[in-house]
Amino acid sequence: MNVITKTFDIGNGQEITIETGKLAKQADGSVMVKMGDTMLLATVCAKKDAAENVDFMPLQVEYQEKYAAVGRFPGGFFKREGRPSEYEILIDRLVDRALRPLFPDDFHAETQVIITLMSGDKNILPDGLACLAASSALAVSNIPFNGPISEVRVGRINGQMIINPTVEQMAQSDIDMIVAASLHNIMMVEGEMKEISEADMVAALNFAHDAIKKQCQVQLELAAEVGKANPKREYCHETNDDDLRIAVKEATYDKVYAVAKSFVGKHERNDSFDAILTEYLETFTEEEREEKAHLIKRYYHDVQYDAMRAMILDERVRLDGRSLDQIRPIWIETDYLPSVHGSAIFTRGETQSITTCTLGTKLDEQMIDGAVINGYNRFILHYNFPPFSVGEVKRVGSASRREVGHANLANRALKPVIPFDDPQFPYTVRLVSDILESNGSSSMATVCAGTLALLDCGVKISKPVSGIAMGLITNEETGNYAILSDILGDEDHLGDMDFKICGTKDGITACQMDIKVNGLTSAVMAEALEQARQGRMHILDKIVEAMPQPREDYKPFVPRIVQMIIVRDQIGAVIGPGGKIIQEMQRETGTTINIEEVGDHGVIDIAAANVDNINAAIARIKAITAVPEIGEVYHGKVRSIVPFGAFVEIFPGTDGLLHISEVAYKRLENLDGILNVGDEIDVKLIAVDEKTGKLKLSHRVLLPKPEGYVEESRPPRSQGGNNGGGNRGPRPNGNNGGNRGPRKS
Repeated sequence: MNVITKTFDIGNGQEITIETGKLAKQADGSVMVKMGDTMLLATVCAKKDAAENVDFMPLQVEYQEKYAAVGRFPGGFFKREGRPSEYEILIDRLVDRALRPLFPDDFHAETQVIITLMSGDKNILPDGLACLAASSALAVSNIPFNGPISEVRVGRINGQMIINPTVEQMAQSDIDMIVAASLHNIMMVEGEMKEISEADMVAALNFAHDAIKKQCQVQLELAAEVGKANPKREYCHETNDDDLRIAVKEATYDKVYAVAKSFVGKHERNDSFDAILTEYLETFTEEEREEKAHLIKRYYHDVQYDAMRAMILDERVRLDGRSLDQIRPIWIETDYLPSVHGSAIFTRGETQSITTCTLGTKLDEQMIDGAVINGYNRFILHYNFPPFSVGEVKRVGSASRREVGHANLANRALKPVIPFDDPQFPYTVRLVSDILESNGSSSMATVCAGTLALLDCGVKISKPVSGIAMGLITNEETGNYAILSDILGDEDHLGDMDFKICGTKDGITACQMDIKVNGLTSAVMAEALEQARQGRMHILDKIVEAMPQPREDYKPFVPRIVQMIIVRDQIGAVIGPGGKIIQEMQRETGTTINIEEVGDHGVIDIAAANVDNINAAIARIKAITAVPEIGEVYHGKVRSIVPFGAFVEIFPGTDGLLHISEVAYKRLENLDGILNVGDEIDVKLIAVDEKTGKLKLSHRVLLPKPEGYVEESRPPRSQGGNNGGGNRGPRPNGNNGGNRGPRKS
């Protein structure tokens, strides 16, 4: 084995080690990356040749976690890793988006990158190391790649920036951002923030890039040592016809430019582009078309790319006639769906989302059961992108990686403003965005519609959130560029940047950026952020105009949830043996009750569709958990009759003795005909035995005293109630059935 190892310090007292030459040597490239006890194995393989007429990069990126890495069994019947979790899919996307632009344009061999978590450190998240591992595997392989790149997580604690903070440190951070970059350029950004400024975001990006440059340099050194024995492969995946390329441009460019400047809708514009191509193809014989169609379509796409970019750069006008910073027309409708807890339609140009908000109890929380990330989630956001939203016919299946990624971005944007820290808001929240039309930035429409649905539901969010997608068109030769606000689908596809920014009036809460070109400077980034801020403020004004405040109260059919706090020792009494008491309580009151132990207390959530049911459950719980107080009057129920009195239940499971002498002012020999089991009676707690805690009750003291009544001085009777038993004093506690304390049911 020729094992090569590189170790470097990333600051904060942490080191990263990259090792190659020991594992998975039949792959084209493989490395093991280690930080703390977290270890990621990354492998890359590429086919020797490309499939016929393929003109794109067929890249697969797979991130997978082994439960054994953290000493756990997988859940489920099979006890084996199954389909990727959302966390794994999100890491796939982070790596894919960073790697894909850096393969040569003419390299079309099917390529697969697999990153596997082999050992997991509970305090070190693997997502900040995945791209470093993937790029290192490519660096030591013979696969052509215009890297290296790397990726880091940036946090900020008490104003101090930190690279790859631990899980414990992230709990105190107001920035959680993943940044991927090459030696010279930032390639990808994704993260969430607590309303930070645009200047702070630029500073965080620059801080991350400085750390990434060091990691890229280490990869270059690693590749240099390996490259002597493993040079990059030669390939030929494209056969071009330069004369045909020129002919296609000469025949179609002016027509394409005219259509681009016609300022029509998406479908009409695409139909016109298709008509130009069809007309040109008809100038060839059937045999020529069959032979050259794939090349003509590729060159025609280049013509569209060049014409639309030139129009925007030269004339500073967009495909739909807007100026560079102009936002498309917006219309909003809330409370559209009568049976849901909250709903809103947000339409911006040809992009439309209808979003619903549903409130649930703690039982509706999402359980996260990953190898590294596990726990419960009170905020769930789902994003659906059906094929009809773009006028297509496709198979409808499970959520795609794109849908998972867009949902995660909107989730990050909205989560900071939902009052989960407020004890008066014990709800689980689910938002579902269904995209009904799409022509650019449907994820940002989801953020806006999500804000409105929360407001319509009555959720007291701290501030409204809006989102906007920014684009960039550049000419690297001249340095000319155009920053576009609220981009269309074609401007995203043919542009150089897709930068989505979400936030409140006071700062940024989430972002996602993909860069396709070199040379994005901090100055251009700052300009794009300021233009985005102005666009967000415009959209926020529209949101506030439509829904200035949250609904005052929830709709009648929204479950009401009341929270109670009890002493931890009382949890068992509320639940009862085998859950008997709480189940009976839920059945009889029509409520859903959840109890959770938090520190020294028990937190009880009571949910029901109406207040009366909740109040009934509260009364039952208070009765169970109440502490008897001397002098208080209770409405109790006779549980048993004994010769010397009756045992009366004043709380569920708590009895006291109503001695025969405390039933009435007159002397009673027995209780026949006076009290029966099941009778309800008002009693007053007159004493509690200090040693045993047994309760002594009286009904007599609640009755009007008979006129001329004189308290009779009587010798003590036996506890058996027999006057002929002699003048026996009271027997020691525990030897009689007298003043018994509380009994537990």
